[in-house]
Amino acid sequence: MDRQAQGSGAYDEVESVLRASRALLGVVARSVAEALESVTLPQFRVLVVLASSGPVPIGILAAKLGSVPSTFSRFLDRMEESGLVARQPSPDSRREVLIALQPKGAAIVEEATERRRQAFAEILHRLGEPQRAALLAAMDDFSAAAGEPAPETLLILGL
Repeated sequence: MDRQAQGSGAYDEVESVLRASRALLGVVARSVAEALESVTLPQFRVLVVLASSGPVPIGILAAKLGSVPSTFSRFLDRMEESGLVARQPSPDSRREVLIALQPKGAAIVEEATERRRQAFAEILHRLGEPQRAALLAAMDDFSAAAGEPAPETLLILGL
């Protein structure tokens, strides 16, 4: 953004939001870092989808993650061998196979989510009550103005 085109005040406001977004992304990255010691980011993305949606047909899961079903099946083989996911028959179609999250995979997502919650709680605790109330109100307003991101967008980060 060109500072002269926007004016100094608008530029400073945007820079403030960018700093806050980097801080938020830092919390997210740190919360996922430990999970990435045991799984890859693409595997973590699969686990996140399954944790939020439940068992999903292979083709739909591949599409949600932007993968080709033929190569995705081999990728899932490795995840299944690791005990992260399992194939199961679909109750709706004998030809369809669902991919389901296994306890080991669920634990990885739950632990990352809990680390993120804990980190945000610690940050909020460092603020005084008036600051915290103002921040939470501003975050609600910002979220409403920005709109809810599409799930596919969040999957880029494994969210």
